[in-house]
Amino acid sequence: MTPEVNSEQAAMWNGAGGHGWAASRDMVDLILKPFEDVLVAAARAKPRRQVLDVGCGTGGVTRAIAAALGDVPCLGVDISGPQIDVAERTANVRFVQADAQVHAFEPEFDLIVSRFGVMFFDDSVAAFRNLRAATTPGGELHVVVWRGDEDNPFMTTAQRAVEPLMPELPPVDSGGPGPFALAEPDQTRKMLEDAGWTGIGLEKLDLTCSMPVDVLPQYLTMLGPVGRALQGMEEHRRAEALGTALKAFDSFVHGDEVRFPTGAWVVTASAPL
Repeated sequence: MTPEVNSEQAAMWNGAGGHGWAASRDMVDLILKPFEDVLVAAARAKPRRQVLDVGCGTGGVTRAIAAALGDVPCLGVDISGPQIDVAERTANVRFVQADAQVHAFEPEFDLIVSRFGVMFFDDSVAAFRNLRAATTPGGELHVVVWRGDEDNPFMTTAQRAVEPLMPELPPVDSGGPGPFALAEPDQTRKMLEDAGWTGIGLEKLDLTCSMPVDVLPQYLTMLGPVGRALQGMEEHRRAEALGTALKAFDSFVHGDEVRFPTGAWVVTASAPL
């Protein structure tokens, strides 16, 4: 692994957090498939020479873009060793475990993408400056980040429901690195400007995601702060908390499917010519 500076995130994503996401690879790719489609369409919008996927997780988006572009080389980078370990390489896809904030990339990418992988930097300006340095002149940034928790109720429903039973959980939005770190558009725009990007745009993206209802227990026990906390609880407390979390999701259940609205920003920018 290359050097990293975000030690707290590295510890989480190489510990229980990363293992949970690695074990849930197929479920995560299913739920977030609509966002993958958005990034694949962006990649296909013009000819590409080399693509970098930041915070690639287990590589679903990296592989999808590579398949869509043919023989264009694609690199996926993630700080999480457990996820990189299960990422599937192909002829034109490779993966590196690294902290993208400080990794010494070659300046060879004309497109940088990310599906919810760029909200966890210790220093976002430094990270996006490093990514700009990895981009060829005129190259593009095209990333998807979450808007606030009010636009993504599914992300906080379980935690709010079990808070009385699990007071040790961190606050829903504690500031700093996390899912909502780039939710404020003016701050995100300024951050990218300070990092040297030009032509910055933010466009709202509202999509409905879904999963089979029988997958919901896995979703709640494997992902996020609730999932990590449940894995370490005594059985009787765990059963009570999981039952409470499942009931809180009743409003999202429609027959044999769980459906929930999501709100994101599509953030675009260009490297200076």
